[in-house]
Amino acid sequence: ALDLQLLKEKIGLITKSFLVALLGLGGTAYFSALTLNFLMGIEVLSGLLYTIPLSVLSSAIILPSIDDLDDDKREFMIYESTFSDIVGIVGFYSVLAVAGSPSAEGVSGEVFGSLALTVILSIIISYILIYVFQNIKGHVKLFLLIAILLLLYAIGKMFHLSSLIIILIFGMILNNYKVFFRGVLIKLLDEEKVRGVLGDMKIITAESAFVVRTFFFILFGWSISISSLFDYRVWLIGVPIIVIIYLIRFFVLLVFNATFKFKKINPVLFLAPRGLITVLLFYSAKDFVNITVLGAPDFDFGGVLLFVILTSCLIMSWSLVREKKRLKRQEEEDFE
Repeated sequence: ALDLQLLKEKIGLITKSFLVALLGLGGTAYFSALTLNFLMGIEVLSGLLYTIPLSVLSSAIILPSIDDLDDDKREFMIYESTFSDIVGIVGFYSVLAVAGSPSAEGVSGEVFGSLALTVILSIIISYILIYVFQNIKGHVKLFLLIAILLLLYAIGKMFHLSSLIIILIFGMILNNYKVFFRGVLIKLLDEEKVRGVLGDMKIITAESAFVVRTFFFILFGWSISISSLFDYRVWLIGVPIIVIIYLIRFFVLLVFNATFKFKKINPVLFLAPRGLITVLLFYSAKDFVNITVLGAPDFDFGGVLLFVILTSCLIMSWSLVREKKRLKRQEEEDFE
């Protein structure tokens, strides 16, 4: 959320980025679930629990990797990857709730009702927290900020609300305090102190994100055997999913390119790595439903996950290297 800037002139970009993330994720997850249904006979709803994680872009990998892109493409990728994470997590747990309930209609109403309540409470809590933070006079603030984030998470779990949405809205309001504190509310704000809180929060997220990414990828590495990549069934499932990922992304970007006005959809087309969120959601799906492939109960679906993550990251790396060489040639030609 600390990467999202809510500016009036960016409303169009934000809306389009959200639609690209939503359609790309939804289309990839659905057609990949149909592929699992065809290859493994698993129900589409249960298949979505595996394909939604495989459809989420990894902002943790994308954001540090796009410094050399044009400003418009870099900005688009920041918004799209962030929205993809958000939509993917919310969508996954919504499908999980529906799959685990005998009444899908009742769960759908409950999910949307809980979402609306979460948004309202999140906005109220965010205003209160920002006001409190700016009035903290002690020198020890970072651990207090961490404790508040944990408290927000705990409140969400206690009242069966989406902790993700609560923390997301808090971060968004904190980063865009000038948008949300207007009129009478602006008198409650000490901008210098709020900027200090925002700086501290960015330090916390940068440091903790590194630790969390490292920790979970180590766990992922321990749990997955490289030998699984030599299983033909991994390739039989992984290759179609990779093809679906880039086909869906190509068509969605092609439709919206007229409004983005990119000269080329490269390298944006190939910037679709899977990463931390994919790993985390995969383990949640694995705990909920165990699937078998081609009548082989010993098959480890984690091999498919590893295949998709490695392949998508290698494709992204190749695309960025190619783009960097193109920009270098262009600079040399312009200099001449």
